[in-house]
Parts: sequence; C-alpha cells; structure tokens
Amino acid sequence: MGLSIRAYARHRGVSHSAVRKAIAAGRITPEADGTIEPGKADAEWSANTGAARGRGKSKATAGRGRTVKPVPEAALNAVRETLRESGESVAAGGTTFMQARTANEVLKAQTARVRLRRLKGELVDRARAAAHVFRLARDERDAWLNWPARVSALMAAELGADPHEMHATLENHVRDHLTELADVRPRLD
Repeated sequence: MGLSIRAYARHRGVSHSAVRKAIAAGRITPEADGTIEPGKADAEWSANTGAARGRGKSKATAGRGRTVKPVPEAALNAVRETLRESGESVAAGGTTFMQARTANEVLKAQTARVRLRRLKGELVDRARAAAHVFRLARDERDAWLNWPARVSALMAAELGADPHEMHATLENHVRDHLTELADVRPRLD
C-alpha cells in the first residue's frame, strides 16, 4: 500500500494538484488501489518530467495537448547578452529558466531607467539629433558658399585686385576646404 495523493505531494514538495496533473498526463502511475508507491513514482516523475521529457524538441507536446515550440536562437542570444551586461555568468550548455527570468527583469529595469531619463530630459532621440546635426552642417556649408560673394569685392578694393578674380579665387578655395570637411562624419554612439 502506497501514499495518498496529498501525502505523496508532501513527499515530493509539490502541490496535490501537480501530482494529479502528473497522473492525468501519464507521467506517474498510481497503484490499483489509487495510492502512489513513492519509489516507483519518483523514478517515473524524474524520467517523464522536465529535460528528460524532451523539452526543447521542435514540436514536443507538454500536458493538455499544448505544443511547445523551440525558443528562437535570437532570443537566447539576447538573454545571454543581457546576462553578460549585468555581470551574470552564462552557462555554456544553455540558458536556464531562472537566467532567462533574470535577463527579463534586468531588461525591464533598464527600460524603466531609459524612460525615466527621457522624461527628465537627460536623453535625446537619436534620429532627431542626427537630423539636427545635418541641418546645422548644411547651414554652415551654405554660409561658407555665400561668403566669397559678400566679401570678394571689399577684399579686392582693399588689395587693389580685380574683383572677379578675387571672387573666383576665394570661391575655389572655399569649395576645396568644404570638400575636405565633407569627409568628417559625426559619431552619434
């Protein structure tokens, strides 16, 4: 004679509903009288639950007819990266549920921190900053391109040179200089 379902649940350290689900799913087999033999049930529980049941296989079924889909490699890589960033050690064999949960909590905290910094005005939108830098650079370029037309006649008068030649020379040198500056790219990272 074995243990009752509630007594076996206490023995396993699980709820009695977990034991009932294990019986319904066929992971453990009760005796003919409805009781559970602890030694036999423990062995069945270990063999038919968790990793031994085929967790991670492409279309393994997990209780109640649900289909367990494999976790995409990109999601696993994101978990590993988040754990590394937070200083957690990452197991070489794979990611545990607790590690994935830790990574999720770390990401939530990071997201909340970014939102708070944005609300405080400490962060700016990258696309808006890039557009602003582009507009500033374009305005600067346009100002330099217009400069020879404004000052060439004054400079020619001061130096006693031909105004047209002065304008053409200044314009060429300004364009050469702007061409050199065009290779400079702002880093927004």
